Amino acid sequence: MTGLSKEKKDIAAAVERLQEGIFKISDAIWTYAELPLEEYKSSKLLADTLARAGFSVEMGTGGMPTAFVATWANGAGKPVIGFLAEYDALPMLSQKGGVPEHDPVVPGAPGHGCGHNTMGTMQALTVIALKEYAEENNLDCTLKYFGSPAEEMLVSRPYMIRAGAFEGVDVVIDCHTGNDFSVGYGVDGAGMYSFTVTFSGKTAHSGGSPWMGRSATDAVELMHAGTERMREHTPETERTHWVTVEGGEAPNVVPDRATTWYFIRDIDENLEERYKWVMDCAKGAALMTQTTYEVRFLTGCHQRHGNKALAELIFENIQTVGKPGYTTEEEHFAKAVQKHENIPQTGMEYGLQLKGDPPYRGGSSDVGDVTLIAPCATLRFPTRVPGNLPGHHWTVTATGNMDIAHKGLAAGAKVAAFTAYDLMTKPDRLGAIRKEFEEYSKAHPYKTFLPDEAEPPLGWNAELMAKYRNDMEEFYLEP
Repeated sequence: MTGLSKEKKDIAAAVERLQEGIFKISDAIWTYAELPLEEYKSSKLLADTLARAGFSVEMGTGGMPTAFVATWANGAGKPVIGFLAEYDALPMLSQKGGVPEHDPVVPGAPGHGCGHNTMGTMQALTVIALKEYAEENNLDCTLKYFGSPAEEMLVSRPYMIRAGAFEGVDVVIDCHTGNDFSVGYGVDGAGMYSFTVTFSGKTAHSGGSPWMGRSATDAVELMHAGTERMREHTPETERTHWVTVEGGEAPNVVPDRATTWYFIRDIDENLEERYKWVMDCAKGAALMTQTTYEVRFLTGCHQRHGNKALAELIFENIQTVGKPGYTTEEEHFAKAVQKHENIPQTGMEYGLQLKGDPPYRGGSSDVGDVTLIAPCATLRFPTRVPGNLPGHHWTVTATGNMDIAHKGLAAGAKVAAFTAYDLMTKPDRLGAIRKEFEEYSKAHPYKTFLPDEAEPPLGWNAELMAKYRNDMEEFYLEP
């Protein structure tokens, strides 16, 4: 970092003074690897860390026990700056850290294959360092850390918004792990609905008297047949995926209950009509099989609508902080992973990027809802091996407790803290960000995709988490 003002040098020094303790917390959460809405240890560790640092913490936001908001205010309390934090893991992605080939810690168990252990901790490091600096220098601000569970199920932010958690927030800094150091703006990703359809029929002896039964599994298969045939007549932006989560237990009994879980994705303006069409397929399947059905709506989220003026400010600070330095051993590790995955062996080579108006991609994030209720942009900080490696993959887990991840975490915290400092002290930059957002909102007003009766799917992963937790506990770290 060169050419820093005294103020930013002091903020960077606060980050560096605090970072070792935060690295230990990140590594502990990496070992917990808790699935969506089961992040009890991870959320408590983060919430307790913020409480000890002087933040007021409210748990259970939006009806989710592992969601929380940590707040600290100083002086006049403006501007109000939000920081999005995630900490859930993914199924089947257990992996030993620092090992350049697939080698699970506990076979089949969850792992941090998207790096969320570094995201919750990066934002914690950011706000704690900022709080220290703002308190010592009498800066007016409110810092709000949004502990957001279940991002991998796209659950928490729509329910947190519905609960009023983001009211009064002037700007929000989001973050995500990456294989470069970047920030983007514009419309990104797909909006999404997530829901289950459960069919109910009648049991009977499959061989002796099948005419007396009504197969719920047949209904699920017919619904799938219907939605598969929709694809020919939907735009290329549409994505539909389903999995049968319950479909009978023995072939000699006509199943009287079967459940399918759907994700439907598209650009925001298409989703509601697409959902209605899928519901017609469910109704038709029930009519054809003389069964009944029930829909459970899990979540619905919008595309991301990143704020350009905020992204540009973040990018200025990415350039200021610059790329972390890497050791020879870290370069060799990266090349070993790249060789194993048969991609060019470039080591820790990546760029600093400002990305605008990206091409359409089919992935989704519930951060999208936040971008429509406050100006928001996503800082991607470098914690992964660079190159064309997939997300949600063991290679992401492998770096999650290494110095590669620690260095990216600290660099990201400096960028986020510098950006927040600029928002506190440069009203013209904050004004431009707010003006862009307010103009955009006139054409894109926020409307939740959650039906009034929707509730967070608590316990969704409880059984799966319980299956592995005992074996995983042997490897838990405590900071």
